[in-house]
Amino acid sequence: MARALGGPWERAGHEVVAGSRTRGGLRAAAEHGTDAVLLAVPYAAAVDLVTGLAGTLAGRVLIDCTNPVGPDFGLLTAGGPAAAERIAAAAPAARVVKGFNLCHESVWRLNPPVFAGRPLAVPLCGDDADALAVVRRLVRDLGGTPLHAGGLDRAGLVEATAALLIRLWVGADAQAIAPPLEFAGVSGSAARAGRRSGSS
Repeated sequence: MARALGGPWERAGHEVVAGSRTRGGLRAAAEHGTDAVLLAVPYAAAVDLVTGLAGTLAGRVLIDCTNPVGPDFGLLTAGGPAAAERIAAAAPAARVVKGFNLCHESVWRLNPPVFAGRPLAVPLCGDDADALAVVRRLVRDLGGTPLHAGGLDRAGLVEATAALLIRLWVGADAQAIAPPLEFAGVSGSAARAGRRSGSS
């Protein structure tokens, strides 16, 4: 993910520094620049890594793209807190935004990630308005469309969605479960049916 996202960000004019697997290299990368730090490590290592870098990450925008998915595509954080909330607790002075976790890294190598004329939508969860603005700009710089998915307390829903989609992508067309809005029945008869069921 660091390579897949970092390349397009560099082409968009951002200066990108990638950290190595050693703590020192990661610290240098986390200290670099002013925009954001992308946490692109396996979830199993994320909380310990962030704990060790908590001071360095203070005040920084920390983008969590991890997926707490285990064997048989199960959610390792079922019952909560979400991975993003655990990461935020490990670095309480960082400004954590959940995002970029719903697609395989190969999708981000497309330039731009547009399908049937529609740019890829990227749900973002976070509590800091300025941090969200930074990440929205980074989404647009990749050719995607940022979507506000709520505060960090909603990150668990995005992570659970990733677990479901990853499993579906193995043997099905996951896109077929979310038709375009004009076919979604969000008004008219569907809305009336919802009111009737709610009043019975």
